[in-house]
Amino acid sequence: MSRALLPAAPALAFEPELLLMAQGIRAAIFDVDGVLTDGRIYLSERGEEFKAFSTLDGHGLKLLAQGGIVPVVITGRDSPAVRRRVADLGITHAVYGAADKLAAAEPLLTQLQIDWPQLAVMGDDWPDLPLMTRAGFAVAPAGAHIEARAVADHVTRAAGGHGAARECCDLLLTAAGRYAALLHGHLRTLDRGN
Repeated sequence: MSRALLPAAPALAFEPELLLMAQGIRAAIFDVDGVLTDGRIYLSERGEEFKAFSTLDGHGLKLLAQGGIVPVVITGRDSPAVRRRVADLGITHAVYGAADKLAAAEPLLTQLQIDWPQLAVMGDDWPDLPLMTRAGFAVAPAGAHIEARAVADHVTRAAGGHGAARECCDLLLTAAGRYAALLHGHLRTLDRGN
């Protein structure tokens, strides 16, 4: 593909009002079950826990970090599968087994020197509500509990574990004015055959 054939503008677009609401975000907290996964938990007969993660979501979280927005994971459960996935994505700010997600988030915000209006939160159920209602921008995946959808500024078209987190990442990067540059950087890399 020659440089002349690169698209002038990204194909992805969001409503201008939504982008205005999502501006100024410096970090984003993601729940795991129901957000980064479809919410189902598979247990072996020996009690081993298995989860399925979307590669779209994983790449979106990496792009978010590249775009200068810190990805954070706060989950109510703890499992080797989740820890492995978070480590593989290079996410350095994570809290596992958080019974009180608000209490888990506050020290992280202090450490990152971020205030609630500069934070996005993506959650799908009641344990996420204290974070979602305080955040500057709240997102729920399609299929989230009705109370999470009710407080969300945006409900994704994609379901949890099927690209919902990627949609959130794309939205935040677009609102920050960084999506197009990241996309064109990838296209130039592909164009050079690297």
